Amino acid sequence: MKARMKNPAMLLPDVMQPIHALVGVVKKGGVPARTLELVHLRVSQINGCSFCVDMGARELKKGGEADERMFAVAVWREAPYFTDAERAALALAEAATRLSDRADPVPDDVWEDAAKHYDEPALAALILHIALINCFNRVNVTTRQVAGSVKWEAREDLR
Repeated sequence: MKARMKNPAMLLPDVMQPIHALVGVVKKGGVPARTLELVHLRVSQINGCSFCVDMGARELKKGGEADERMFAVAVWREAPYFTDAERAALALAEAATRLSDRADPVPDDVWEDAAKHYDEPALAALILHIALINCFNRVNVTTRQVAGSVKWEAREDLR
């Protein structure tokens, strides 16, 4: 597999600073880092972004995540490995990613469950994180970025 082009964010260097700033603010929003990484992996799975699935799994593994939880993210509803708060975040992530799949894209029960576990600043961070991952997925899928093509250990600035 070969990328169609370099990642657009690398071709327009002025875009990286605001992206890094937004990622940094989201990480300080009150959602546990591991939850954000689980959401990243699930959204990327839904969008078919092999680049981000690879990166997300590597980040989770590097952070000490159990294999069972990583393997079960795609089936989190049926797996016993996730907390209620993680389940609420994953449900919100799926709904906000699959906006066109139903008439009420983010049903009240999904929203209320997330609001039970996260205060408004944390919800804001979670929503922005979901939106960012969807953006990254769309850029990477469109340009066919190749999974494993970047040494993420050297990219501390993206974490």
